[in-house]
Amino acid sequence: MQFDTHLLPRNCGKSLREHSQQYYIDDTGNRFPSVTTILNATKSQVDRERLSNWKARIGTEEATRISTTASRRGTQTHKQIERYLLGENPVCSEASRPYWESIKPILEKMDAVRLVEGSVFHYDLRYSGKVDCVASYKGIPCICEWKTADQPKGTVERLYEYPLQLTAYLGAVNEYYRDYSIDLNHALLVIAIPDTKAEIFWFEPEAINLFWQKWEQRVTEYWNRRYWSW
Repeated sequence: MQFDTHLLPRNCGKSLREHSQQYYIDDTGNRFPSVTTILNATKSQVDRERLSNWKARIGTEEATRISTTASRRGTQTHKQIERYLLGENPVCSEASRPYWESIKPILEKMDAVRLVEGSVFHYDLRYSGKVDCVASYKGIPCICEWKTADQPKGTVERLYEYPLQLTAYLGAVNEYYRDYSIDLNHALLVIAIPDTKAEIFWFEPEAINLFWQKWEQRVTEYWNRRYWSW
């Protein structure tokens, strides 16, 4: 793994939570909803019912415990990946070590790292987010997203809204860094799984274009709802 000689300037935009929604604020004070906020606000009824049924099946307390544990391990794993990609020594807790060992072989294949954990803003569509990584995988520039899970997802369909999230970040990177000759059209989603190798989902331009159309619809729906709620 090596760093690109032209690292992108990293924007550490301020994160703000308001009424259970997340926003990022840029250097000039512009505030836009995050990708996850838009996805949550425009979630389909089927997805809402699936989540509700899951909570009802295992109980609210157990659902909260599982969600909290998953969030904590995800944060820890992201920190380890960030340190590694920045040339620092990862510090692993016992709980997060299996996920780190799962994903590390993939990270060793990354090259030309240009951005790690940077905030991006899409000013035309008015949304924001924090990108895990912009780098090359097997020689192809792409946007990268790291996830953790206890079991493999198996199919793209079981990723649910991860591809939309990834595509939204790709679009924001292209727009935000357009003056730096950035034109990404590939995406890499890596899911760390304990006691086995990480699961890889690679998205080609044709798939990206389809997900981008769906993402644009979700953004439009989000802002239409905001307009009619005022």
